[in-house]
Amino acid sequence: MARSKLHDLLEMAREPSSERRRELLRGVTDLFFSSEEVRGEEMELFDDVLSQLAGEMEEAVRLELSHRMAQSSAPPRGLLRDLARDTSITVAEPILAGSHALTDDDLLSVARTRGQDHLRAISQRPMVSEAVSEAIVERGDDDTVSLLLANNGARMSRETHELVVDRAVENPALHAAVVGRKSLPVDLLNEMYFVVEARLRSEILARNEAIDPAELDAALAAGRKQLATRDGALPSDYAEAESQVQLLRARRAITPQVLAGFLRARETTKFLVALSELADIDFHTARRILERRELDALSIVCKAAGFERSLYLTFAVLILDRDANAMGRAREYGELYESLPREAAQRTIRFWRIRREAGDMAAA
Repeated sequence: MARSKLHDLLEMAREPSSERRRELLRGVTDLFFSSEEVRGEEMELFDDVLSQLAGEMEEAVRLELSHRMAQSSAPPRGLLRDLARDTSITVAEPILAGSHALTDDDLLSVARTRGQDHLRAISQRPMVSEAVSEAIVERGDDDTVSLLLANNGARMSRETHELVVDRAVENPALHAAVVGRKSLPVDLLNEMYFVVEARLRSEILARNEAIDPAELDAALAAGRKQLATRDGALPSDYAEAESQVQLLRARRAITPQVLAGFLRARETTKFLVALSELADIDFHTARRILERRELDALSIVCKAAGFERSLYLTFAVLILDRDANAMGRAREYGELYESLPREAAQRTIRFWRIRREAGDMAAA
Protein backbone atom coordinates (compact mmCIF):
# COMPACT_ATOMS: atom_id res chain seq x y z
CA MET A 1 0.00 0.00 0.00
CA ALA A 2 2.73 2.48 1.02
CA ARG A 3 4.84 1.42 -1.96
CA SER A 4 1.91 1.96 -4.33
CA LYS A 5 1.28 5.37 -2.83
CA LEU A 6 4.96 6.23 -3.20
CA HIS A 7 4.87 5.40 -6.91
CA ASP A 8 1.79 7.60 -7.31
CA LEU A 9 3.71 10.44 -5.76
CA LEU A 10 6.68 9.78 -8.03
CA GLU A 11 4.42 10.30 -11.01
CA MET A 12 3.77 13.81 -9.72
CA ALA A 13 7.50 14.56 -9.99
CA ARG A 14 7.04 15.01 -13.72
CA GLU A 15 5.04 18.14 -13.03
CA PRO A 16 7.05 21.27 -13.92
CA SER A 17 5.21 23.41 -11.37
CA SER A 18 7.31 24.24 -8.30
CA GLU A 19 4.13 24.36 -6.25
CA ARG A 20 3.24 20.80 -7.29
CA ARG A 21 6.80 19.69 -6.53
CA ARG A 22 6.52 21.15 -3.03
CA GLU A 23 3.26 19.25 -2.71
CA LEU A 24 5.06 16.10 -3.82
CA LEU A 25 7.86 16.61 -1.29
CA ARG A 26 5.42 17.08 1.55
CA GLY A 27 3.45 14.05 0.39
CA VAL A 28 6.48 11.79 0.34
CA THR A 29 7.60 13.13 3.74
CA ASP A 30 4.14 12.56 5.24
CA LEU A 31 4.17 9.05 3.82
CA PHE A 32 7.56 8.37 5.37
CA PHE A 33 6.45 9.47 8.82
CA SER A 34 3.08 7.72 8.61
CA SER A 35 4.68 4.36 7.78
CA GLU A 36 5.28 2.21 10.83
CA GLU A 37 8.45 0.73 9.42
CA VAL A 38 10.43 1.58 6.29
CA ARG A 39 13.41 -0.56 5.40
CA GLY A 40 15.45 -2.09 2.60
CA GLU A 41 14.63 -1.10 -0.96
CA GLU A 42 11.70 1.00 0.16
CA MET A 43 13.98 3.11 2.40
CA GLU A 44 16.42 3.53 -0.49
CA LEU A 45 13.58 4.71 -2.69
CA PHE A 46 12.36 7.15 -0.06
CA ASP A 47 15.92 8.42 0.35
CA ASP A 48 16.45 8.90 -3.39
CA VAL A 49 13.14 10.71 -3.92
CA LEU A 50 13.44 12.97 -0.87
CA SER A 51 17.08 13.83 -1.58
CA GLN A 52 16.37 14.69 -5.20
CA LEU A 53 13.31 16.79 -4.44
CA ALA A 54 14.90 18.56 -1.47
CA GLY A 55 17.88 19.59 -3.58
CA GLU A 56 15.55 21.33 -6.01
CA MET A 57 13.52 23.21 -3.40
CA GLU A 58 14.01 26.71 -1.98
CA GLU A 59 15.47 27.24 1.48
CA ALA A 60 12.11 27.56 3.28
CA VAL A 61 11.04 24.13 2.07
CA ARG A 62 14.41 22.54 2.95
CA LEU A 63 14.17 24.12 6.40
CA GLU A 64 10.73 22.59 6.97
CA LEU A 65 12.12 19.21 5.93
CA SER A 66 15.17 19.66 8.19
CA HIS A 67 13.03 20.27 11.26
CA ARG A 68 10.99 17.15 10.57
CA MET A 69 13.98 14.92 9.88
CA ALA A 70 15.83 16.16 12.96
CA GLN A 71 13.14 14.46 15.08
CA SER A 72 13.36 11.10 13.30
CA SER A 73 15.27 8.27 14.96
CA ALA A 74 15.81 6.51 11.62
CA PRO A 75 15.69 9.07 8.81
CA PRO A 76 16.86 8.43 5.25
CA ARG A 77 20.68 8.51 5.55
CA GLY A 78 21.51 10.29 2.32
CA LEU A 79 18.94 13.01 2.91
CA LEU A 80 20.12 13.48 6.50
CA ARG A 81 23.75 13.97 5.42
CA ASP A 82 22.70 16.35 2.64
CA LEU A 83 20.72 18.50 5.06
CA ALA A 84 23.59 18.49 7.59
CA ARG A 85 25.97 19.72 4.90
CA ASP A 86 23.54 22.27 3.43
CA THR A 87 25.35 25.52 2.67
CA SER A 88 22.57 27.37 4.47
CA ILE A 89 23.18 27.12 8.22
CA THR A 90 19.48 27.84 8.73
CA VAL A 91 18.74 24.49 7.07
CA ALA A 92 21.70 22.58 8.51
CA GLU A 93 21.41 23.71 12.13
CA PRO A 94 18.34 21.68 13.22
CA ILE A 95 20.07 18.51 12.01
CA LEU A 96 23.54 19.34 13.32
CA ALA A 97 22.35 20.48 16.73
CA GLY A 98 19.55 18.00 17.34
CA SER A 99 19.57 14.85 15.23
CA HIS A 100 20.57 11.74 17.17
CA ALA A 101 20.86 9.80 13.91
CA LEU A 102 24.07 11.52 12.81
CA THR A 103 27.18 9.44 13.34
CA ASP A 104 30.60 10.72 14.37
CA ASP A 105 31.75 10.21 10.79
CA ASP A 106 28.88 12.40 9.59
CA LEU A 107 29.78 15.13 12.08
CA LEU A 108 33.50 14.94 11.35
CA SER A 109 32.82 15.31 7.64
CA VAL A 110 30.91 18.54 8.31
CA ALA A 111 33.40 19.79 10.92
CA ARG A 112 36.32 19.38 8.53
CA THR A 113 34.72 20.97 5.48
CA ARG A 114 32.18 23.60 6.56
CA GLY A 115 32.54 27.00 8.24
CA GLN A 116 32.19 28.37 11.74
CA ASP A 117 28.38 28.46 11.75
CA HIS A 118 28.26 24.71 11.15
CA LEU A 119 30.93 24.11 13.80
CA ARG A 120 28.93 26.15 16.33
CA ALA A 121 25.79 24.15 15.61
CA ILE A 122 27.68 20.91 16.28
CA SER A 123 29.18 22.43 19.44
CA GLN A 124 25.69 22.78 20.92
CA ARG A 125 24.71 19.12 20.56
CA PRO A 126 23.63 17.42 23.82
CA MET A 127 26.63 15.13 23.45
CA VAL A 128 29.82 15.72 21.46
CA SER A 129 32.43 12.97 21.28
CA GLU A 130 36.13 13.47 21.97
CA ALA A 131 37.00 13.04 18.29
CA VAL A 132 34.48 15.64 17.15
CA SER A 133 35.53 18.06 19.91
CA GLU A 134 39.14 17.75 18.79
CA ALA A 135 38.17 18.60 15.20
CA ILE A 136 36.21 21.64 16.39
CA VAL A 137 39.13 22.90 18.51
CA GLU A 138 41.49 22.48 15.56
CA ARG A 139 39.33 24.51 13.14
CA GLY A 140 37.13 26.63 15.37
CA ASP A 141 37.58 30.34 16.03
CA ASP A 142 37.42 31.81 19.54
CA ASP A 143 33.62 32.07 19.60
CA THR A 144 33.23 28.49 18.42
CA VAL A 145 35.72 27.06 20.92
CA SER A 146 34.14 29.09 23.73
CA LEU A 147 30.74 27.63 22.85
CA LEU A 148 32.16 24.12 22.89
CA LEU A 149 33.88 24.68 26.25
CA ALA A 150 30.59 25.86 27.76
CA ASN A 151 28.85 22.64 26.70
CA ASN A 152 29.07 20.15 29.57
CA GLY A 153 28.00 17.41 27.18
CA ALA A 154 31.07 17.94 25.00
CA ARG A 155 33.73 15.41 25.95
CA MET A 156 37.39 16.33 25.53
CA SER A 157 40.52 14.26 25.83
CA ARG A 158 43.41 15.35 28.02
CA GLU A 159 45.34 16.28 24.86
CA THR A 160 42.52 18.49 23.56
CA HIS A 161 42.25 20.25 26.92
CA GLU A 162 45.99 20.94 26.76
CA LEU A 163 45.61 22.40 23.26
CA VAL A 164 42.87 24.71 24.50
CA VAL A 165 44.93 25.89 27.49
CA ASP A 166 48.01 26.51 25.33
CA ARG A 167 45.87 28.56 22.97
CA ALA A 168 44.21 30.47 25.80
CA VAL A 169 47.53 31.49 27.41
CA GLU A 170 48.07 33.93 24.56
CA ASN A 171 44.41 34.70 23.94
CA PRO A 172 42.34 36.63 26.52
CA ALA A 173 39.16 35.98 24.53
CA LEU A 174 39.26 32.37 25.74
CA HIS A 175 40.14 32.99 29.40
CA ALA A 176 36.62 32.98 30.84
CA ALA A 177 35.53 29.95 28.82
CA VAL A 178 38.59 27.91 29.81
CA VAL A 179 38.40 28.76 33.52
CA GLY A 180 34.66 28.09 33.50
CA ARG A 181 35.08 24.64 31.93
CA LYS A 182 33.87 22.24 34.65
CA SER A 183 35.74 19.22 33.32
CA LEU A 184 39.04 21.04 32.77
CA PRO A 185 41.75 19.09 34.65
CA VAL A 186 42.66 21.03 37.77
CA ASP A 187 46.37 21.16 37.02
CA LEU A 188 45.63 22.77 33.63
CA LEU A 189 43.22 25.17 35.34
CA ASN A 190 46.06 26.32 37.58
CA GLU A 191 48.31 26.91 34.57
CA MET A 192 45.88 29.71 33.75
CA TYR A 193 46.35 31.52 37.08
CA PHE A 194 49.10 33.90 35.99
CA VAL A 195 47.46 34.87 32.69
CA VAL A 196 43.88 35.67 33.74
CA GLU A 197 42.30 38.65 35.48
CA ALA A 198 41.58 38.88 39.20
CA ARG A 199 37.95 37.71 38.94
CA LEU A 200 38.98 34.50 37.21
CA ARG A 201 41.86 33.98 39.63
CA SER A 202 39.29 33.98 42.42
CA GLU A 203 37.36 31.26 40.59
CA ILE A 204 40.52 29.16 40.35
CA LEU A 205 41.20 29.54 44.07
CA ALA A 206 37.61 28.66 44.91
CA ARG A 207 37.84 25.47 42.90
CA ASN A 208 41.18 24.62 44.52
CA GLU A 209 39.60 25.08 47.94
CA ALA A 210 36.74 22.74 47.12
CA ILE A 211 38.76 20.01 45.43
CA ASP A 212 38.76 16.59 47.05
CA PRO A 213 42.24 15.51 48.26
CA ALA A 214 42.10 12.34 46.15
CA GLU A 215 41.22 14.39 43.07
CA LEU A 216 44.06 16.76 43.88
CA ASP A 217 46.59 13.91 44.06
CA ALA A 218 45.30 12.46 40.78
CA ALA A 219 45.53 15.86 39.08
CA LEU A 220 49.07 16.35 40.28
CA ALA A 221 50.06 12.89 39.08
CA ALA A 222 48.63 13.61 35.62
CA GLY A 223 50.09 17.10 35.42
CA ARG A 224 52.34 18.21 32.61
CA LYS A 225 55.86 18.02 34.03
CA GLN A 226 57.57 20.08 31.38
CA LEU A 227 59.57 23.26 31.69
CA ALA A 228 58.18 26.29 29.91
CA THR A 229 60.60 27.58 27.28
CA ARG A 230 59.03 31.02 27.47
CA ASP A 231 60.51 31.55 30.95
CA GLY A 232 63.77 32.71 29.45
CA ALA A 233 67.33 32.46 30.73
CA LEU A 234 68.40 32.70 34.34
CA PRO A 235 69.93 36.05 35.42
CA SER A 236 73.71 36.40 35.18
CA ASP A 237 74.14 36.47 38.97
CA TYR A 238 71.99 33.40 39.58
CA ALA A 239 74.85 30.98 40.26
CA GLU A 240 76.45 33.31 42.81
CA ALA A 241 73.13 34.00 44.52
CA GLU A 242 72.27 30.32 44.68
CA SER A 243 75.65 29.52 46.19
CA GLN A 244 75.22 32.12 48.94
CA VAL A 245 71.68 31.02 49.68
CA GLN A 246 72.82 27.40 49.92
CA LEU A 247 75.43 28.44 52.49
CA LEU A 248 72.71 30.16 54.50
CA ARG A 249 70.51 27.12 54.13
CA ALA A 250 73.29 24.87 55.46
CA ARG A 251 73.44 27.07 58.55
CA ARG A 252 69.61 27.11 58.73
CA ALA A 253 69.85 30.86 58.41
CA ILE A 254 67.27 31.38 55.64
CA THR A 255 64.50 33.15 57.51
CA PRO A 256 61.64 35.40 56.41
CA GLN A 257 63.55 38.33 57.90
CA VAL A 258 66.58 37.51 55.72
CA LEU A 259 64.28 37.58 52.69
CA ALA A 260 63.03 41.02 53.63
CA GLY A 261 66.64 42.16 54.01
CA PHE A 262 67.49 40.95 50.49
CA LEU A 263 64.52 42.86 49.13
CA ARG A 264 65.41 46.07 50.98
CA ALA A 265 68.99 45.85 49.70
CA ARG A 266 67.65 45.26 46.16
CA GLU A 267 69.46 41.93 46.01
CA THR A 268 66.69 40.67 43.81
CA THR A 269 68.17 37.37 42.67
CA LYS A 270 69.07 36.35 46.21
CA PHE A 271 65.55 37.22 47.33
CA LEU A 272 64.04 35.09 44.57
CA VAL A 273 66.32 32.12 45.19
CA ALA A 274 65.61 32.25 48.93
CA LEU A 275 61.85 32.66 48.40
CA SER A 276 61.93 29.64 46.09
CA GLU A 277 63.64 27.65 48.84
CA LEU A 278 61.26 28.66 51.61
CA ALA A 279 58.08 28.34 49.55
CA ASP A 280 59.25 25.31 47.53
CA ILE A 281 58.40 26.88 44.17
CA ASP A 282 60.58 27.26 41.10
CA PHE A 283 62.71 30.34 40.44
CA HIS A 284 60.83 31.38 37.30
CA THR A 285 57.48 31.46 39.11
CA ALA A 286 59.01 33.57 41.89
CA ARG A 287 60.55 35.93 39.33
CA ARG A 288 57.26 36.30 37.49
CA ILE A 289 55.54 37.27 40.75
CA LEU A 290 58.15 39.93 41.51
CA GLU A 291 58.57 41.39 38.03
CA ARG A 292 54.84 41.68 37.42
CA ARG A 293 54.07 42.76 40.99
CA GLU A 294 51.66 39.85 41.34
CA LEU A 295 50.79 40.61 44.94
CA ASP A 296 47.78 38.32 44.97
CA ALA A 297 50.03 35.46 43.85
CA LEU A 298 52.60 36.52 46.47
CA SER A 299 49.88 36.29 49.11
CA ILE A 300 49.27 32.67 48.10
CA VAL A 301 52.99 31.88 48.40
CA CYS A 302 53.30 33.58 51.79
CA LYS A 303 50.08 32.09 53.16
CA ALA A 304 51.04 28.59 52.07
CA ALA A 305 54.51 29.02 53.60
CA GLY A 306 53.00 30.21 56.89
CA PHE A 307 54.48 33.73 56.80
CA GLU A 308 52.97 36.33 59.09
CA ARG A 309 50.68 38.95 57.59
CA SER A 310 53.13 41.69 58.65
CA LEU A 311 55.95 40.07 56.64
CA TYR A 312 53.73 39.77 53.59
CA LEU A 313 52.84 43.46 53.89
CA THR A 314 56.56 44.29 54.19
CA PHE A 315 57.19 42.44 50.93
CA ALA A 316 54.23 44.21 49.31
CA VAL A 317 55.38 47.72 50.27
CA LEU A 318 58.96 47.02 49.13
CA ILE A 319 57.76 45.64 45.80
CA LEU A 320 55.46 48.64 45.31
CA ASP A 321 58.04 51.22 46.42
CA ARG A 322 57.75 53.16 43.16
CA ASP A 323 53.99 53.24 43.37
CA ALA A 324 52.54 56.52 44.66
CA ASN A 325 49.78 54.61 46.45
CA ALA A 326 51.96 51.80 47.76
CA MET A 327 50.57 51.90 51.30
CA GLY A 328 46.96 51.99 50.13
CA ARG A 329 47.48 49.07 47.79
CA ALA A 330 49.38 47.16 50.45
CA ARG A 331 46.42 47.54 52.83
CA GLU A 332 44.10 46.29 50.10
CA TYR A 333 46.25 43.22 49.55
CA GLY A 334 46.54 42.77 53.30
CA GLU A 335 42.78 42.30 53.43
CA LEU A 336 43.08 39.80 50.61
CA TYR A 337 45.75 37.97 52.61
CA GLU A 338 43.49 37.76 55.64
CA SER A 339 40.54 36.41 53.66
CA LEU A 340 42.59 33.78 51.80
CA PRO A 341 42.11 30.32 53.37
CA ARG A 342 45.48 28.72 54.00
CA GLU A 343 44.21 25.37 52.73
CA ALA A 344 43.30 26.92 49.37
CA ALA A 345 46.75 28.55 49.21
CA GLN A 346 48.47 25.26 49.99
CA ARG A 347 46.50 23.41 47.34
CA THR A 348 47.24 26.08 44.76
CA ILE A 349 50.94 26.10 45.56
CA ARG A 350 51.09 22.36 44.97
CA PHE A 351 50.32 22.94 41.31
CA TRP A 352 53.01 25.58 41.06
CA ARG A 353 55.46 23.09 42.56
CA ILE A 354 55.00 20.83 39.53
CA ARG A 355 57.33 23.20 37.69
CA ARG A 356 59.97 22.96 40.44
CA GLU A 357 59.81 19.15 40.33
CA ALA A 358 60.16 19.28 36.55
CA GLY A 359 63.22 21.45 36.90
CA ASP A 360 64.75 19.08 39.45
CA MET A 361 64.21 16.13 37.11
CA ALA A 362 65.68 18.03 34.16
CA ALA A 363 68.77 18.88 36.19
CA ALA A 364 69.27 15.32 37.41
